[in-house]
Amino acid sequence: MFLSALLPLLFFATTTTPVSAFQQYPLLYPTSNSRNITSTLFAELEELARIVDISYCVSPPSLGILHPFRCLSHCKEFPKFSLVTTWNTGPLLSDSCGYIALDHGKERVIVAFRGTYSIANTVLDLSTIPQTYVPYPGSGPGDGGDGDDGGDGEAEPKCDGCKVHMGFHTAWLITSKLILPELERHLHLWPNYGLTLVGHSLGGAVAALAGLELLARGYDPTITTFGEPRIGNRALANYVDQRFQLHSINHTHYAEDETDTHSLNYRRVTHVNDPIPLLPLTEWGFAPHAGEIYIRKPTLPPALGDLEHCVGDNDPRCIAGQDSTTQFGGDSKRDLLASVADEVPDVLHEPWGVPARYRLWELFFAHRDYFWRLGLCVPGGDPLGGGGQYGDGSGEG
Repeated sequence: MFLSALLPLLFFATTTTPVSAFQQYPLLYPTSNSRNITSTLFAELEELARIVDISYCVSPPSLGILHPFRCLSHCKEFPKFSLVTTWNTGPLLSDSCGYIALDHGKERVIVAFRGTYSIANTVLDLSTIPQTYVPYPGSGPGDGGDGDDGGDGEAEPKCDGCKVHMGFHTAWLITSKLILPELERHLHLWPNYGLTLVGHSLGGAVAALAGLELLARGYDPTITTFGEPRIGNRALANYVDQRFQLHSINHTHYAEDETDTHSLNYRRVTHVNDPIPLLPLTEWGFAPHAGEIYIRKPTLPPALGDLEHCVGDNDPRCIAGQDSTTQFGGDSKRDLLASVADEVPDVLHEPWGVPARYRLWELFFAHRDYFWRLGLCVPGGDPLGGGGQYGDGSGEG
């Protein structure tokens, strides 16, 4: 299923011209002389990878997440977490799954959006034509809004020319009706708690759209995504950059022991060889937004020096450097999707999917390897190894 869905992507890729009240840890944005992240941020991202991994326990084949906060994944590592609710709208691209929890240790409300168990579902239908996006509150489904003025949202900046992926947008509209009442109730009950959104894969796309609406509703979310696909066109990417001020601190660097009063509150984590952040393709009208943090090490576990801040929306030294559909002044790039095109005919005849000798298998793991091998809600964690304990967050294996 994955390969049949990936085949049209490979065709397009190979026929193009190369080309809060809660005090968040400061995220240090690089200058041209520094792309390094701090050990504090490294530890925070590693922890969030475990938190989003727990979202894969919500639906079968897992036994779910039980009160107060128990599951077959990393739940025991968060003794101060308290489960609020879980949701699961189904297995389709327009569906969503995840949980809401209270972290009484770091005083935050966490909303975790699950990705998919199958990378096939991840790339399925990513070729959809983007539809018009209108920021919350909007005036109805016809213009991209959610049909509910809410009465509490102030006029948002216009998003002129913005287009959004229909599946991701539908997933958030469905999910929002399920979780917003409970989420807002707990934000009211715990007014000093910050709001943290985290998502992996398709869940990262839903987290992005959730963040935009929650920001419009007057909240101050901190968003972290792992392997987030492109959610819309260049105008929407620019709008995300504007709303989260992702370009406003490009030239400000802080030492690790200093406080950044303009902390970057959107972190889009990508991983070398992960094709999903390059999808949907540029030819289909999609573009990435800024806030990228890149993991350059292919295998688990990464160390502190394996992560770097990226500059702008299409930093050629980060995941965009593997996208042949983006021009960087004539620089030759490694086309990630085209690199596996010649494997497709053979792999399509494999009865058990993609064998280890194929590079497509490497792409599959690259999409799941973010500090840990995500999506494995099983006793004992990752059966294939990788993702060891990080402890003090020093980044040393």
